Amino acid sequence: MVRAAVLPSVGSPLEITAIDLPEPGPGQVRVRLAAAGVCHSDLSLSDGTMRLPVPAVLGHEGAGTVVSVGEGVTGVAPGDGVVLNWAPSCGVCHPCTLGEVWLCNDALAGASRVHAVSRDGTELHPGLNVGAFAEETVVPANCVLPVPDGIPLADAALLGCAVLTGYGAVHHSARVREGESVAVFGVGGVGLATLQAARIAGAGQIVAVDVSPEKEALARAAGATEYVVASDTTAREIRKLTGGHGVDVSIECVGRAVTIRTAWEASRRGGRTTVVGIGGKDQQVTFNALEIFHWGRTLSGCVYGNCDPAADLPVLAALVREGSLDLSALVTDRITLEDIPAAFDAMRVGKGGRALVMF
Repeated sequence: MVRAAVLPSVGSPLEITAIDLPEPGPGQVRVRLAAAGVCHSDLSLSDGTMRLPVPAVLGHEGAGTVVSVGEGVTGVAPGDGVVLNWAPSCGVCHPCTLGEVWLCNDALAGASRVHAVSRDGTELHPGLNVGAFAEETVVPANCVLPVPDGIPLADAALLGCAVLTGYGAVHHSARVREGESVAVFGVGGVGLATLQAARIAGAGQIVAVDVSPEKEALARAAGATEYVVASDTTAREIRKLTGGHGVDVSIECVGRAVTIRTAWEASRRGGRTTVVGIGGKDQQVTFNALEIFHWGRTLSGCVYGNCDPAADLPVLAALVREGSLDLSALVTDRITLEDIPAAFDAMRVGKGGRALVMF
């Protein structure tokens, strides 16, 4: 038996309880977690914004040590440090054959499998494939990647979602060029990673936007040159900061219609807006045909940072080793399993950066 954070049903409080985790079968790996990040996507599963099978063990951003492997697993061995990859690609669907592995049709197919059993015999699913809010988890072998040399195991957890997403949003989706101005909306874990990535890309002016004035120091430490507390005049303030033009690139990390619309309005004529945040179906964003023509802006979605984790993890590790990317700076709280509900509450009101569950 291992302890885990279980979502009994959509909208229900998390239960911290013991679960019965099976030994790995063919093609599976058992991992003892060192740390797991509390991501807004976990909250989106909890409140029903994202729909996946429940009851489920939540958590998808994690790293740990391989305990045992099932038959046929050759890529990792007991004792190896691994990062969990919550969106593995199948390699054969249409997006995968185009090289767009982040859009794999079957990336979340594993979320429907039976992952574990609760003490009363209820079958549990792995939230976002990997069930990282647990002392140990069992995952398919394609859901683990070796921790790059020189990366502390606990810090490596952040590579599994926040850092890949933020880095990819800047380098793969928005394709920020040296000297360009960038606005980042939302200074949570992904937003902080995005700010660092914009700095690494050589962006000139970097504007951070958040509802909380208390996050200014975090944002500036990550690379922001300006900080704007979100209001009805945010787009106007950003245009004023950029000589009346607007930024070259806006990156939205919140997933709300009003924020997406503001990010679009804050970009210059011909500018680019990338939406990273996951919003619900009720979040409708509207544009009129004339403004689309007149402003000539580009609006694009971004899934998992448009990253190929196997290719991008070594790049991120090199940035960490050279000191350009500071993983620990993303973490504002180190917590236990029992603290995850409080971390969810903090995310709901926009407090803090990334909370990291330490096992």
